[in-house]
This record gives sequence, structure tokens and C-alpha cells, in this order.
Amino acid sequence: MSITTPAGFVASGLAVGIKASGALDLALLATEDGRPVPTAATFTRNLACAAPVQVSRAHLAAMGGRAAAVLVSSGNANAATGDRGRADAATMCRLTADGLGVSPEEVLVCSTGLIGIPLPMEVIEAGIPRLVAARAGGDAAGSDAATGILTTDSSRKEVLVEHPTFTVAGMAKGAGMLAPNMATMLAFLTTDAAVEPGPLADVLRAAVDDSFNSMTVDGCTSTNDTVVLMASGRAGPCDPNVLVDAVTEACADLATQMAADAEGSSRIFQVQVIGARSDGEAHRAARKVADSLLVKCSVNGADPYWGRVASELGSAGVDFDMDRLTISYGGTTVCRGGIEIPYDHDAVTAHMGGSLVSIECGLGLADGTGVVMGVELGYGYIDENRTTS
Repeated sequence: MSITTPAGFVASGLAVGIKASGALDLALLATEDGRPVPTAATFTRNLACAAPVQVSRAHLAAMGGRAAAVLVSSGNANAATGDRGRADAATMCRLTADGLGVSPEEVLVCSTGLIGIPLPMEVIEAGIPRLVAARAGGDAAGSDAATGILTTDSSRKEVLVEHPTFTVAGMAKGAGMLAPNMATMLAFLTTDAAVEPGPLADVLRAAVDDSFNSMTVDGCTSTNDTVVLMASGRAGPCDPNVLVDAVTEACADLATQMAADAEGSSRIFQVQVIGARSDGEAHRAARKVADSLLVKCSVNGADPYWGRVASELGSAGVDFDMDRLTISYGGTTVCRGGIEIPYDHDAVTAHMGGSLVSIECGLGLADGTGVVMGVELGYGYIDENRTTS
């Protein structure tokens, strides 16, 4: 299982010296024959977006939604680096393009790591030709690429979704600074289905909304968030609805892996809001609860302090009536009509002691629904982030 499983793709990963540890820190995903293929991407909504985001967005627009390769560096975000950062990102594209025999605009570039520090271009420029020469198909090359994009992650994040007529594969990185509208995360997906750039962008947008944009670790939206989907077309055309489902499944799997690997966390929780005025309001309310530091602390302590949940729902900026509110943990209702009711404490305690906690909130106003995945706030998160990391 790797990013190269769908027909038509090759990959590689090397250690070139960006990371002092000597870990793999440069990765490449490319088409097998060097030809640009339909490619879709979603980028961070942070206005302080990094140079690679700016360059990749421009390249994808210039090529009408087609690309031949994505170059990824880890250990340095190339963010808040001004004109130099943009020039360095463009140089990385040019060197990759030279090795592949394509135009620089056919190459996308992504970086992840520390903000505000210029890239060590000397080692990157020396490493790119070796990285391009090392590209290959197969799981080993794909695993090297999936390793080369990691920063504080504890392990690779990969996924494979096999359909009778096509395949979708993915790799991602992300363990902190994760919030709706993506995070300090990079995700790359490939498929051998045949689909044109416009419809492919629609597929990715729908998949991201139901996965990465419905996940939060700490409410922080990073400068470098990028999700890329490339379609080789080797398997021929497919039902667009089936493709949406497959890509969404892959993205959701990667998002779950990110949440499970969140810095300092050992417990995931899912907030489901039903009965809102609209799906948008339900999602907004669920996100308010999932982002709450007090709710995160309660989940960490396995304490069903539902008053904190109610407070966040009431301040979420959506229609709300306390007298209609219900709150449940793992299917056991603890609050109805805005007040506590007798409930099975043992059942709730057992549920909250598990690795996945479910918090269900009913607003009782209409039929809007929304779900957001979050993680507890543990001591390890502060240990990891109390200094530059």
C-alpha cells in the first residue's frame, strides 16, 4: 500500500540535510511518464500563507488544473520568508522540472516545519537531482515519500481505497496545529480514474469538507495547509459519485490518523450536533464544542461535565434554546430540556474511558446536522509546544 499503487505514479524520499536529525526530509510524487495530469488542490485559508502555497496556487491556475509532480520538503515551512521564500519555492520547482523534463509551472511545491526561517537552499538544491533520479514505483518508494513529509508525526500516514474499477491512495502528515479549514497538514492523493480538472476539483472539495475540514486539534489554522489530488486516467472513466465516495473515504481515514497522532493526545472525541437551523449552523456549533479547551480538559479527565458543552453551544453564534437542549455521551443522555436527568453513570464512565468519545447534542430546532472530530488536551501537547517546534 502506497501513494504509487494507482497506476501511473512514481515517488521517492531522501534525507538531504534540512533536518539536523538526518531523517528523511525531501519527497517527490510524479507521473510515471512525466506528462501533466488533471490535478486538484485545496489550500489554507490563512492570509499569512507560505511561499509554497502562493507558488503552487499560481502554477495550478496557469496550467488549467494539471501538474506532473509535487515536491515536498519537511523541517522548514518556508513561511514568513518574503520575496526570498517565493524565489526559493520557484527554484525548487525549476530544479525538479529540469530533472523531469517538464516546465516549472507543471510542478507544485509544498513545505512544512518551522515558520520564519529561510530554507537551507544549498542542501535542497544538491538533493533535488538525487531525489528525481531515485523516483520509482512500488511500496518502498512510496513509503520513503510518506516518511519524507513528516515533522512531529510519530509514524507514516497512508491509505488505500480499492474499487473494482479504480484505486485511490493517499499519504499525509499532521499531528498538531490542526483546525477546520485544514491544518499544519499536507495530504497527497492519487487515483488512476479518468476525470477532467474541473470535476476533479469538485470531487476534492467535497471530500475535504467532510474530512479535513471537520477535524480540529487545537483550533489553529496553519500557513502551509495543502491537499493535492492527481488523476492519471489509466483506469478509464468512472461514476463521479463513486469517485467522490472513495476520495472522501481516503481523506477521512487520513484525518482520523492525524487526530489519533495529535501531539500529546491519547483520546479522540466526536461532537455531533443535530436539530440545528441548518447544516452550517450545526457544523459551527460542533466546532465550537470541539475547540473548547474546557471540553478538551473534561475529555482528558473522562469527566462528563455537560455544562461546559451547553455553554459552548450557547455561545456558538447559532440559534439556540436551552429548554430544548439534549446532551448524550456514547448514547447515554445526561441532559434533557436543558437540565440534568438521572443516567447510568457507570455506562458514561466506561464510554469516556475509551479511546473514542462520542458527544451528541440535540438543539431541537430543525433538521440541520454537523459532525466535528477533536482530541483531548493532554499534558504532552504543552510539552511539545511550549518551545519552538
